[in-house]
Amino acid sequence: PAAAVTARATALAEAVHLIRDLVDEPPNRLTPAVFAQRARDLAAAGLEVEVLDEEALEKGGFGGIVGVGRGSAHPPRLVRATWAPRRARSHVALVGKGITFDSGGLSLKQPASMPEMKSDMAGAATVLGAVISAARLALPIRVTAWLALAENMPGADAQRPSDVVTMFDGTTVEVTNTDAEGRLVMADALARAVTEEPDAVLDVATLTGAQIVALGDHVAAVMGTPDLREEVVAAAQRAGESFWPMPLPAHLRATLDSPFADLRNTKVGSRAGGMLSAGLFLREFIGRRPWAHLDIA
Repeated sequence: PAAAVTARATALAEAVHLIRDLVDEPPNRLTPAVFAQRARDLAAAGLEVEVLDEEALEKGGFGGIVGVGRGSAHPPRLVRATWAPRRARSHVALVGKGITFDSGGLSLKQPASMPEMKSDMAGAATVLGAVISAARLALPIRVTAWLALAENMPGADAQRPSDVVTMFDGTTVEVTNTDAEGRLVMADALARAVTEEPDAVLDVATLTGAQIVALGDHVAAVMGTPDLREEVVAAAQRAGESFWPMPLPAHLRATLDSPFADLRNTKVGSRAGGMLSAGLFLREFIGRRPWAHLDIA
């Protein structure tokens, strides 16, 4: 028992330090391609790692990830890292937002908001740490981690407000704000993740400033299908993490309607319920899977 406890504590501590080190890395050193290579290098024994580069993403129809990455000299990546034990009891998909630097794109952020935007890949770092830990601890659960990696910059070919992109599942999205880019890369990764029919999908993202307005700097939000949402909250309590369940009000879904596409990426003219409308946007891409959305801004 002592050896097992020590092994678990060591694996978790190493994962936490890995995640913190990745978040602390300067954005000129941790581009999407470098992050993807780090995932390959860090993969524990038994992990399968697949990396889709910009050409594969374009061919695969990942319009959200490709669109966000268009304004950067550092092209996007989608990483799939899998722990697949022989006798898995269940399959959990983890999807992480990996914006290695977020300028806001053409919808440029205020200068005071930018220095910490190297941390906009914390969700991707978290799911990478989780899948590595699952492999090190030989958990009897299949875990597939998806890292949606891009840099959001206002370069010459950056996507524009009013552009329409086609997502992995064929959904068309009008881009009304290029600073609502996280939900675009996450939606593509979620749509791809659910094609494998996992038993549960959890996504982790520094998604909205509205989350901080609602819950402050130290309490994260959980949205999604009620049973899984409550399981996540209970797990957080056991782990000593501060998470709070939040609703996905049906009336807010209409704010994402677009006259030009199936959806728009953010509502126009109102900041009310911004965290919740972001969750509603992601819900469009998870089908009927049990799903929890962790906004960790």
